[in-house]
Amino acid sequence: MSAETAIAPAEHPKKNRIQVSNTKKPLFFYVNLAKRYIQEHDEVELSALGMAITTVVTVAEILKNNGLAVEKKVVTSTIGMKDETRGRLIQKARIEIVLGKTDKYASMATPPSARAREKEALANKEEKKQ
Repeated sequence: MSAETAIAPAEHPKKNRIQVSNTKKPLFFYVNLAKRYIQEHDEVELSALGMAITTVVTVAEILKNNGLAVEKKVVTSTIGMKDETRGRLIQKARIEIVLGKTDKYASMATPPSARAREKEALANKEEKKQ
């Protein structure tokens, strides 16, 4: 077994996991991706290392405050990683937040214009019955 394998064992990629980076994508990219994952899988797992932890927490809070998600689990830990520049082992903070779909998700996630069209279609259908 190599040293890298012992430090960070390979995990099977989950279909509902988002690994957040601090530098690669804007905040609302992760918010919208998390919404899509919640819709498809009923829950999403957000994970990050080091400085990206604040981004994960912000994404989770946006989804919770908008009534789209509920917090199911929060796990914090540290993992050993090899520092590329110095070649030594360093400890990195890690967070995983699992969010689940709320009961109100369907009505909250639908854009207002789409909801208005749905109501209008139902009203027209009711008028035709009478």
